[in-house]
Amino acid sequence: MVTNSKSSTQNTQAMNKISVKDIAIIGVMVAVIEACKFAFAAIPNVELTSFWIIIFTLMFKKRIFIVIPVFILIEGAVYGFGLWWIMYLYAWPLLAILTLVLKKNNSAWLWSVISGMFGLLFGLLCSIPYLFVGGPETAFAWWIAGIPWDVVHGVSNFVIMLVLYH
Repeated sequence: MVTNSKSSTQNTQAMNKISVKDIAIIGVMVAVIEACKFAFAAIPNVELTSFWIIIFTLMFKKRIFIVIPVFILIEGAVYGFGLWWIMYLYAWPLLAILTLVLKKNNSAWLWSVISGMFGLLFGLLCSIPYLFVGGPETAFAWWIAGIPWDVVHGVSNFVIMLVLYH
């Protein structure tokens, strides 16, 4: 009986370890997200990051929670660690968690709506740090001022997911 328990513990530890293959896959996922982000940088609020976070979460499950922090750190290193960076610390993991909750669904329409809603609500999510910096009025003003860009973000996320999902 002790052997089975020990064997079970060893199997669990083996499953929790990151292999060289995992590291390579994680590196490729981060590179894809960064390359796409750079490629679309000239078009405000049109991005493939939401698409890739959803797709990679569906394909690689919890490994996305290694990809997201690496992506966020690279973003901070490239663009600076400003207030916007704090927003990334919870916005992208939130999308991955939502995706994990709904992972059994294979509808392009559902994922398009989720991606579109995420883009539409991104400004609201990103206004949260402003509650602490300038109070509710500042957070509200920041969110309202960005609504036109959130609409672009939401519509582009919806269309990108609908076109590329399958």
